[in-house]
Amino acid sequence: MTHIHIHIPAREGRAFAVAAGQSFRVIDAEGAQVADLFAFVADTTGEWLSAEHTRVALGRLFPRVGEGWCTNLRRPILTFIADDSPGVHDMLCAACSPSRYALLGVRGHHASCEENLRGAMTDLGRRDVVVPQPVNLFENNPILPDGALGIEPAPTRPGDSVTLRAELDVIVVVTACPQDITALCGGVPSSIDIELLTT
Repeated sequence: MTHIHIHIPAREGRAFAVAAGQSFRVIDAEGAQVADLFAFVADTTGEWLSAEHTRVALGRLFPRVGEGWCTNLRRPILTFIADDSPGVHDMLCAACSPSRYALLGVRGHHASCEENLRGAMTDLGRRDVVVPQPVNLFENNPILPDGALGIEPAPTRPGDSVTLRAELDVIVVVTACPQDITALCGGVPSSIDIELLTT
């Protein structure tokens, strides 16, 4: 098996094609870093990985290894095949955006996962994309006893990873979340690595 490596610098995002049946690994290169993951069916921007449809399909807040995600048309799109991390992930929270940072008191431009997604898809000629709710790998948002949503640093260590398999031909976008206002990425965003696994 050979690997194709994609490096995603801190605060940036990258898009890459994954063929049906092909697997890829998302690696927290330096530790305590959230990776927002999006996926679109390769031949259309009208069908995408949908967190809300997946929650209903599985009856869970997040898939277990061996389970997977479905699209907004309820078709399987990715399968979760390995988790070599503390196993803390999120499928409730929207991608960070310019409006999110404005509400947090940021003045001027701040990189965001929403802009990273749009930029990565624009680079592929896909300009008119929705911004779905991402799968927030390594994100630690505990649900507290009173129903509140906590925000804690990602518990990952350098080299922790998850491995996913595409069930359809897809365009995947991963963004190394630039959140440095809350504790989410330990206050200092860092990089994410991707390994495309080929036989």
